Amino acid sequence: MASLPPRADLARSQLVALLGQLSEGDALPGERELAEQFGVSRMTLRRAVDELALDGTLERRPGAGTFVSRSRMTRRIAMTSFSDDMRRRGLQPETRVLSFATRRANRVSAHRLRIPVGDSIVAFDRLRSASGEPLAVETTMIAAALVPGLREDDLSTSWYELLADRWGIIIDRAGLEMEAVLPRPEILSQLGIDAAQPCIQLKVTSLDRNGRVVEVGRSVYRGDRYSLGAELIGPPDHSVQQTNAPRTSKGER
Repeated sequence: MASLPPRADLARSQLVALLGQLSEGDALPGERELAEQFGVSRMTLRRAVDELALDGTLERRPGAGTFVSRSRMTRRIAMTSFSDDMRRRGLQPETRVLSFATRRANRVSAHRLRIPVGDSIVAFDRLRSASGEPLAVETTMIAAALVPGLREDDLSTSWYELLADRWGIIIDRAGLEMEAVLPRPEILSQLGIDAAQPCIQLKVTSLDRNGRVVEVGRSVYRGDRYSLGAELIGPPDHSVQQTNAPRTSKGER
């Protein structure tokens, strides 16, 4: 990134000093007020604000203003539960069941769960919070035959722990699709965010050790509170084998 002109760089330093007096989520004073306070033009101030918005220090919300960014929690893409993740951060995981129903699988849900059309499935939505702050809405579907006796009041704890402890079901691996979304109005309300706030949506198909589909689900995480991280491992080093391998004729791979 190119360096700022001296006046914009000074305004940036003054902004950073001001942020030290504010808390996460606080709104900045208006552009005109700040420009007058720092003795710079509004264009110069805007350059400084742009710089801090690009590095994530500030957050612009259309129609609302500019705010001190809230720190994001990095969610590792791994087979861990929301409850375990929050406890490791020293936060208290909380769950509120939004809906719970048993119904017959239609063609789409039967295909995703790999069960016959018409089989009974359990579907539920949960609001996941940490120390009182809503963070995600989770939707889950599972074949009812896998979880006999499952009740709504069972769902106030870790779902993976419940599967393992009561029915001996161990989630071994999962397929994952991830995308940025603007959530539906009901999810906006449940998460307490405005319509301009993007979220991270994960679609998951979880399997047990025998390759059987256990559940399919969708989780919508607040984009202002979450980022996603993963560890990427390079391919094996075959240099030794390749060095000692016999030469191949032209055209072979």
